[in-house]
Amino acid sequence: MSIVTVILSRAFKAFVTLLAIAVLNFCLLHAAPGDPAVVLAGEAGAADEQMIEQLRERFGLDQPFYVQLGKYVGSVLTLDLGYSFRQGAPVAQLIAERLPATLLLTLTAFVISLVLGIAFGVAASARVGKASDSLLTTLALLFYATPLYWAALMAVLVFSVWLGWLPGFGYETVGAGYTGLARAFDIAKHLVLPALTLGLFFMAVYMRMTRASMLEVSQLDFVKTAKAKGLSGPAIRRRHILRNAILPVVTLAGLQAGQLVGGAVLTETVFAWPGIGRLMFESLAARDYNTILGVFLVSAAMVILFNIVTDIVYRLVDPRIGAKA
Repeated sequence: MSIVTVILSRAFKAFVTLLAIAVLNFCLLHAAPGDPAVVLAGEAGAADEQMIEQLRERFGLDQPFYVQLGKYVGSVLTLDLGYSFRQGAPVAQLIAERLPATLLLTLTAFVISLVLGIAFGVAASARVGKASDSLLTTLALLFYATPLYWAALMAVLVFSVWLGWLPGFGYETVGAGYTGLARAFDIAKHLVLPALTLGLFFMAVYMRMTRASMLEVSQLDFVKTAKAKGLSGPAIRRRHILRNAILPVVTLAGLQAGQLVGGAVLTETVFAWPGIGRLMFESLAARDYNTILGVFLVSAAMVILFNIVTDIVYRLVDPRIGAKA
C-alpha cells in the first residue's frame, strides 16, 4: 500500500472520528450541571427570570437539544466553531491566536523528551548493571513519578525565584518591545522551564522503553552474527540494535504525543503560558461552552494528526509494514 493511499485512508477515518468526537463532546458538555445564561445574568447583576430567558433565546439554549446538536454539527462541517460571548470574539479566532504558543510548547517538549529519552536509554543499555545505569534508571523513575504540577511549581521556585536564572511566567517580557532575534531569544528563555517540565515526564517513559527494547534486541541471532563478524560494539548498537529497537519507541511516542496537549493544560496554567490549554481552563471556569467545544475539537484533531504522522514515520522506518498492508 503506497503512502498516498495510507494518507487518504487515514484522512477519511480522521474525519469520521472527529465528527463522532464533536457529537460526543456536545452531548457530555450539555449533560453537565450549570446554565451559562444564569452565570451571565448573575455577572450582569440582573439574574431575574426575564433576563435569563432572553439570554437563553439569544444563545439558542431555549431550543430542543436535537436542534442545538444539528446546528452545532452543521457549523463544525463548515469550520465554524461558533462565537464566544464571554470573550466577545469568534472561537476560531481565539484558538488561532493561542494555538501557535501551544504548538511551540508541545513540539519543543516532544523533541526534548524523545531525543533525551532515546539517548539516555541507549547509554543505560550499554552499561547494564553499572552505577551509571542505576543512576539513569532512578532519575527516569523520579521524573515519571513526580506530579506534573508539582514539578512545574518547583521549577519556578528554584530557577526563577531563588536563582533568578530564567523567567517563570508568560510567553515574553511584557512591555520590552523586542523585535527580530531579540524577541525570539526572549521567547526561548520563557520556553525553557515549561518545555523541560513537560518534556522530562515523557522522557522518562521513552528512556525506559528504549533501554528495555535495546536489551531485548541485543539477544537476537542477527546481533550475535554481527558480533561474530568482528564489528565493534558502537557500530552494532547503532546499525543493528538501535534501528530495530526504536520501532516500539516510535509507536509509543506517537500515542503519547497527543497526551502532551493534555499535559499542556497544567503546564500552561502554572507558567501562565498563553496557549489553548490555558484558554480551555479559563473557559471551563466561565462556562464558555462554545470555546470549550472548540478547544476540545482542535485538541482531538491534533491528537489524530500526531497519530497519522506516526503511522507514516513507522512505515518509513520499517518498510516491511507497508509491504504487509
